[in-house]
This record gives sequence, C-alpha cells and structure tokens, in this order.
Amino acid sequence: MLRKIIHIDEKKCNGCGACANACHEGAIEMVDGKAKLMREDFCDGFGDCLPGCPTGAITFEEREAPAYNAAAVKAAQQKTEDPTAHAHHPGCPGSAMRQMNTDPAPETPAATGRPVSRLGQWPCQIKLVPVRAPFFDGAKLLIAADCTAYAYANLHEDFMRGKVTLIGCPKLDGVNYAEKLAAIIAENDIKSVTIVRMEVPCCGGLQHAAEQALKSSGKFIPWQVVTVSIDGKILD
Repeated sequence: MLRKIIHIDEKKCNGCGACANACHEGAIEMVDGKAKLMREDFCDGFGDCLPGCPTGAITFEEREAPAYNAAAVKAAQQKTEDPTAHAHHPGCPGSAMRQMNTDPAPETPAATGRPVSRLGQWPCQIKLVPVRAPFFDGAKLLIAADCTAYAYANLHEDFMRGKVTLIGCPKLDGVNYAEKLAAIIAENDIKSVTIVRMEVPCCGGLQHAAEQALKSSGKFIPWQVVTVSIDGKILD
C-alpha cells in the first residue's frame, strides 16, 4: 500500500541512537553504528523519531510499504516489558533512558559537606530525550541553557532539585526545539515549566522555543523564565 513512512539517510546518521530510543514501536535498530528501519510494518508514520535526530537524517516519504501492524507492535512491546525477557536495547548505550533516585532527604550538601547532584533522569539533552518517558509523569520541567550550570554555581539546588531537567543550546545544535518540547508537554503530565537561560541574546532562542512549545501544546501550565548573567547572578 502507498503510505507515509520514515526514511533514514545513513550518510547523515551519526549513530547516536536517539531515534531508536524515541521509536516506541521498535521499528528502528542500530546496525553497524547506523540507524536502520528494520520493520516497516512497525513504523506508524507519526515520526516520534524525527525531533530527536540531531543531524536531520530522518525524513518522511510516501511510498509502497506494508501496512502498520498494531497487533505485532503490541506483542513485541509486551515481550520487551516482560522482566524475564532479555530484550536487546536498540539504541546507543550512552543515551539509554534511566531514572535515578530523586529523594533529597538522605543526602544534602549540609550533611555531606559536598555538592549533591540533583539530576534525576538520563538523558538530559533535549535532542536525545524521548518524547514519552515515565519520568515525565507528574513532573516539574526545567528547560535550561547548558551554560547556566557553569555560570550559576547553585543550579542543582536552586533549580534542578525535584525537577526533570532538559538542557540544550539552539545556537550550537542549530535546531529549533519548539516542536519536540511541545510534544513532550502535550503528551505527558507536566505540572510546571521553568526556563533558565543566559543573558546573552542567542539564548533567547531557547526561551522562544519553550514559550512556543507551551502555546502549541494546547495546555495551560504555570511557567516562568529566569535569566542568569555571565558572572553568575540572577537577573530576574
């Protein structure tokens, strides 16, 4: 049948595995360091894998392909979720989804005399994080420019603590995060959004993407913007 399906340009693929992680149907796997569409009948044509690709290697095309097999996908997902099944993780090990213990009670800087990491999930890069993940359920979302962690010394305690942290730099990545952030907000139970950016003008791209995502998500969610100066002060 003629239908919309993804196309992967192997020349552009850098082997990060983000698309394989984002594909909940399991249609994509990593083979010899490259992403490959292994099961055309597992691809629903919705493109969850597109926003996560940092190199633009994935596009839509309309061509002859087997019909989407929802029953086969469901059976494969159930097998993967079975704790007794030894499922192969299709993506890059470095971008495999992971949720850490976020309970702050047992360990505090005052008690240990050293800083404590408040990063509660992995991955944290906007371009690598999946659109849907368990750690998004009921989450307070922090969208932060990656430079803020270096400029503002207490970012972990003041902003990351108790939140799911997503970081990025639209200038370096050369992408507009709005579409992916909108999907994350729309498809998960996000309780609030905090945007932490640097004072430099190029950081406005991150703020604009987050604000655009909030508007296009169709949800009314409390949100705020915090600006950090290059010498580590909170400006607003």
